Amino acid sequence: MKFGYTILYVDDVRRTLDFYVAAFGLSVRFLHESGDFGELETGGTALAFSSRALMRQLGKQPSAPVSGAPSFEIAFVCDDVAAAVDRAVAAGARLVQAPEAMPWGQTVAYVADLEGFLVELCTPVGG
Repeated sequence: MKFGYTILYVDDVRRTLDFYVAAFGLSVRFLHESGDFGELETGGTALAFSSRALMRQLGKQPSAPVSGAPSFEIAFVCDDVAAAVDRAVAAGARLVQAPEAMPWGQTVAYVADLEGFLVELCTPVGG
């Protein structure tokens, strides 16, 4: 078995893809012509987005995220967390937690994306 992708439910897939390209330097792997599903190139596992409207058509009732009370987070590993935060905020992210050195050797910061999903920006563990 191989982990293929994580799907976040959003209002506007194209807008979300554009934000992630600008905020985190990712590239679009796929966008369906309907605009209801898209994927970003993130390495071995894709970060994908589906519209909430499509999910409702499929009989599901997705809820919007609450960055102050998250049920999960996504994380991007980078060498310069402060620069990554600056880039994300310039693209429209909201700063949740400024970069902080952790006792286990990571520098960690948090932003919320346009939809309110919590995004961790961090150095590698132990680095």
